[in-house]
Amino acid sequence: MKKCLFVAALLFCAVSAFADEGMWMINTIDRALEKRMKATGLKLDAKMLYDEENESLSDAVVALGFSCTGSMISLDGLMITNHHCAYHDIHALSTREHNYLEDGFWAMTRGDELPVKDQSVYFLKKVIDVTEEVSALRDSLDVASRPMAMRRVYRLIEDKYGKAFVGQGEVICSSYYNGNKYYLALYQVYRDVRLVAAPPVCIASFGGDTDNWEWPQHKGDFAIYRIYTAPDGSPADYSPENVPLHPKKVLTISQSGLKDGDFTMVIGYPGRTNRFASSYAVEEIVQIQNPIQAQFRLDQMKIMEKWMNEDPDVRLKYADRFFSLSNVQEIREGEIYCYNRFDVVEAKRAEEQRLQKWLGNSDLIFRLGKKYEDVAAINQQIVYFQETLVRGTNLHRYANALNRGDSLMAEKELRSLDLRVERDLMRYALRQFYRNVWREFWGGWLTEAYDRFGGDVDAIVNEVFEGHISDALSSCKIVAFNERRDKIEAGVSKSSLERQFKDAVYQMKLTRREPMYPDANSTMRITFGKVRPLQPRDAVSLASKTSVAGILEKYDPDNYDFTLRPEVRDLLEKNTSVPVNFLTDNDITGGNSGSPVLNARGELVGLAFDGNKESLSGDTYFVESMNRCICVDIRYVLWILRDYAHMDALLSEILP
Repeated sequence: MKKCLFVAALLFCAVSAFADEGMWMINTIDRALEKRMKATGLKLDAKMLYDEENESLSDAVVALGFSCTGSMISLDGLMITNHHCAYHDIHALSTREHNYLEDGFWAMTRGDELPVKDQSVYFLKKVIDVTEEVSALRDSLDVASRPMAMRRVYRLIEDKYGKAFVGQGEVICSSYYNGNKYYLALYQVYRDVRLVAAPPVCIASFGGDTDNWEWPQHKGDFAIYRIYTAPDGSPADYSPENVPLHPKKVLTISQSGLKDGDFTMVIGYPGRTNRFASSYAVEEIVQIQNPIQAQFRLDQMKIMEKWMNEDPDVRLKYADRFFSLSNVQEIREGEIYCYNRFDVVEAKRAEEQRLQKWLGNSDLIFRLGKKYEDVAAINQQIVYFQETLVRGTNLHRYANALNRGDSLMAEKELRSLDLRVERDLMRYALRQFYRNVWREFWGGWLTEAYDRFGGDVDAIVNEVFEGHISDALSSCKIVAFNERRDKIEAGVSKSSLERQFKDAVYQMKLTRREPMYPDANSTMRITFGKVRPLQPRDAVSLASKTSVAGILEKYDPDNYDFTLRPEVRDLLEKNTSVPVNFLTDNDITGGNSGSPVLNARGELVGLAFDGNKESLSGDTYFVESMNRCICVDIRYVLWILRDYAHMDALLSEILP
């Protein structure tokens, strides 16, 4: 135990060198980190941030299916998050008669609240260090020679503690520092979740894809749910008899606003980062993965958008798919821009030179680089395959249902699609597949069809839609690519060498007592910083706040991203000074969406919803001068609820 405490102390020492970088584990805040946070402006003790025995701020922060973060804002179970986190749910609840994406949704009474299917909210109750137990199991099962055995290790640990905490919630074991540490988290999980409030997209997503990852922005990106329990307060599936959850802690809302230099902290569930990655891993992203993914997604979006603009029914059917596609496409494109602009590969190689000196005569880094070089071509083939036949159309679930003989499910999946759109997507996917994937990987049906029609993709598409969808989608299999890669990687695999590399970085930093935080892995983290403007380019200075006036300046009735409903525009014109969004330099990533942005006293001042384009190297490399977190001001949220939606009862509940 003393050894573990000593290691924890090493991880957080010298933190002053990195005031803004770091997604710190909220359950391991020590005196050094607390001291640095207070020097930056925090006015609370660390125990008020996380305390397993007593009420703390972390009790009011939840994981929304581990894809987003939410906050409890009332004693009757109200939870606030981003609109884009609720987008899938809102879309699923929408119909042609009640399009809640376009029109918004406001439950004026609790009876009006809409139950959401397949949504879960996780409250963190306890975190346990299980490193010694996991390491012992890992060694006994010889995981090094049996990679899949690690799943059994997790299952055994989770089964053990699941029995110990039976009736108290669900347990999840996670790896930290590339397997050097393991923690198990106990969560209370609630599944009766109901939609309460969601503004129309012209408010929630004003600026749309055009403004995504840009600054300035003007989005009212929020939605509100209510969590319900069984009458005795225990988690339960949906039932009309259920009652609102009475959470252990709710956040206090501040309407005082912030100024430049004010302290901010974000608590949430960031999804994945890879900041221990090698230069070779980044180079593969820049040269192989991202260019293909960004271009293919952009072309697919153009196909979908053409039909969406022509037919409102298609827009409703494909809104959720398009939204997801667009976000990833812009991330991939932005990552390429940042990796090149900030010379991330060279910066990583400079770090590797330092590591090489620490390693001495080891040839680990050389072997790692050689392995990436050896597998580059086959990895490119895998990306082409995945971007065309795996995710290039939306027909897979339909085809799978047909293969299972489930005609009812197949019909349901087909109703959710438009075959005109899918035909165009299939045409593009097959054209790119035949053009880029080696013939040896095509598989029987695709090869036979290509030869029979002399490479005429239009003719092949016609055949696909005349009853051969399953044949086309299953002709080429990932196993063929993996078998080729396995032959190339004979001996030590690329992933194994990458793990050894990351472990070496960890051990070097540990022995040198350098500050270190684990990569994000969808567990609760805290990051601290300040409200801060942005200078993205030479001679360009951008203020840290936007207002309603900026919405009116961007308004364009001929551009869907910048349109406004007439009643929204009329209201905005009367209230041009209302604050909308603001910038901080908090370190965030995907999964932090919806995270509460708190002031120095731990009061809710906003919701994190986006990053700036210049921060998109952040998954592998943090650029402190450019990293920004874009937040919706809680005062804009309250103003929308009061002046636009007239939800006075809800406001009385939030602001008692």
